[in-house]
Amino acid sequence: MTARLAAAVNLGKTWTLLVGASALLGGVGWLLGGYRLFSIAFFGGLLAAIALYWYADRAVLAIVQARELAQTEAPPLFAAAERIAARAHMPRPRLYLIRDGHPRVLSAGRGGRGHALVVTTGLLGAAQPAELEGLIAHEVAHAARRDLLVQTIAAVIASTLLEISRAGGWFQRGLLFVLGPLASAIVHALLSPRREFAADLRAAELCDSPHGLADALLRLEHTNELVAFAGNPAFEPLYVVNPFEERGLAALFLTHPPSSERIARLRALDPEWKERIQAA
Repeated sequence: MTARLAAAVNLGKTWTLLVGASALLGGVGWLLGGYRLFSIAFFGGLLAAIALYWYADRAVLAIVQARELAQTEAPPLFAAAERIAARAHMPRPRLYLIRDGHPRVLSAGRGGRGHALVVTTGLLGAAQPAELEGLIAHEVAHAARRDLLVQTIAAVIASTLLEISRAGGWFQRGLLFVLGPLASAIVHALLSPRREFAADLRAAELCDSPHGLADALLRLEHTNELVAFAGNPAFEPLYVVNPFEERGLAALFLTHPPSSERIARLRALDPEWKERIQAA
């Protein structure tokens, strides 16, 4: 699927979800209060949908406590982002930082011109330049395909449903039993693991090599095995690699294919890489 077709499909998915949710609210309003309550519920839901479309990325950045990076704080990161974005004919993503020693990277936004890329201090301190370029290219590929739009909105909606269950008091466990699978179903209905393979392939093209991203995936996967990570599992689609333990509630939101399979596919793009290393 070409990037333009993928972007069109993702835009269609997004607005089908948002308008459909507004219509559902309107239907509930109709049942409870007739046409007048239908109008209030439907148009209120539509306004909320428009706000979600434009501001979902800001909600994500606030939740993960990210702050915008100044160019003087990480010149190599800005240079890599400029270079990759130019090759992809995309605007440079806005760059944000989380003060966390756990190496992670995630993105949120609408894609196109609305794209925020978030890294941690742990990633900046550990990743090699080629690895950073590979991770940036992966996220830029998601932005170009508008995967990012669907991922961000699905994650915010799912996260909201999980937070509603926390407000249940004595009924919290029962609400979570209902709303957790519902939130997971929304995420899985909108997102396919194939999007990660497509973004990996495009990242390899943008970097002229698959190995930077493959090495980065390997680094992140090894870190996840050593360090437990706590956070909102509904945000799993926003990360390059799933940082959560694959059990309990977090297992419901698993949308990434195994990192080992992604790495194998990337290495297969350059089957002679081992021979070159041995020769060197």
